Amino acid sequence: MTMFRSLLQALLAASCLLGSASAYAPSFVPGRGVSSMSKSVRALTNTAKTSSGRRNDIKMMPIGVPKVAYRVPGSQSADWVDIYNRLYRERIIFLGSEIDDELANQVIGVMLYLDSEDTSKPIYLYINSPGGSVISGLAIYDAMQHIKSEVITINLGLAASMASFILAAGSRGKRLALPSSRTMIHQPMGGAQGQAEDIKVEAAQILRIRDNIVKLYSMMTGRTVGQILDDLDRDNFLSAEQALEHGLIDRVLEYSRDQDTQL
Repeated sequence: MTMFRSLLQALLAASCLLGSASAYAPSFVPGRGVSSMSKSVRALTNTAKTSSGRRNDIKMMPIGVPKVAYRVPGSQSADWVDIYNRLYRERIIFLGSEIDDELANQVIGVMLYLDSEDTSKPIYLYINSPGGSVISGLAIYDAMQHIKSEVITINLGLAASMASFILAAGSRGKRLALPSSRTMIHQPMGGAQGQAEDIKVEAAQILRIRDNIVKLYSMMTGRTVGQILDDLDRDNFLSAEQALEHGLIDRVLEYSRDQDTQL
């Protein structure tokens, strides 16, 4: 009986201690409805949450996709658009891959649209291309001659094969190249297969295209047909200064080394 009374008294004492402990919450164990942070800390936390919510409302640029923010005139908010589409709006076109029918159609479509918008402003065609299809390149050339807007061509990197032809086709006096750029010219190449007559027809077409390109090169550069034939006989790599001497460009865009902070 004595042991039972002692045990009962111990339980009552423990219940009293627990009751008094529930009246507060230790700083390292927040209780229900009780914050372990001071008012100043809670204010900073609420501010951070508000700022985080505002940041979540901003559309971030997709990773790996070259896009820039652009607000369409009349729109209240800006959208992320492809950087090349953004440059198109500034009348800047990049010819930066192998020339084929798809690329030629895209470049021609942009040039026709920009020309329809305003014929008084020039179109800037930046070239860094290994060349490609002769027929596709001639299509771009014809479009450049067809539109009324001036086409300023700029070589940055490499303008090889048909890309060098497009470079030389820019508006006279406005064919430019950066100092480290290179230009490569050569005669058209073909790979005809099939029956003998088919190969003969293909060879005749390649010779006709070569003669046409030689005449156009001569007209654009001011060099004689004989000189152009010699230049195109093999792969002929030219520096920016050599391209200027050959009449493929009109000016090398030099930069002031005294003001260049990258050197």
